[in-house]
Amino acid sequence: MPLYMTQFAYTSEAWAALAKNPEDRKSAANAAAQKFGGRVIDLYYHFGDYDGVLIAEAPDDASVLALLIAVHAPGHLKATKTTRLITVAEAMEAMRRAGTLAYAGPKG
Repeated sequence: MPLYMTQFAYTSEAWAALAKNPEDRKSAANAAAQKFGGRVIDLYYHFGDYDGVLIAEAPDDASVLALLIAVHAPGHLKATKTTRLITVAEAMEAMRRAGTLAYAGPKG
């Protein structure tokens, strides 16, 4: 199954709620992902522009988009950025295929 990395940032209200009542958001995210045929591999918090990163697998992009829409709906996230991760095997296949194509650049 394809892998996805989602960086997320909580609202200040979400942080206040978590500080008052800490909870395992990985479990909640995994339960949601399973509804669309996926699973959360792991979730990490970190410093920077985003508060954390979630690594998950899902059957397809539409499933990931549906999940993102659903998790944004409660309003506790202020931003997300999702990237489809490419395995080394997938990248090597793309490299092999690219090596068979001769592409001419613009003539200037």
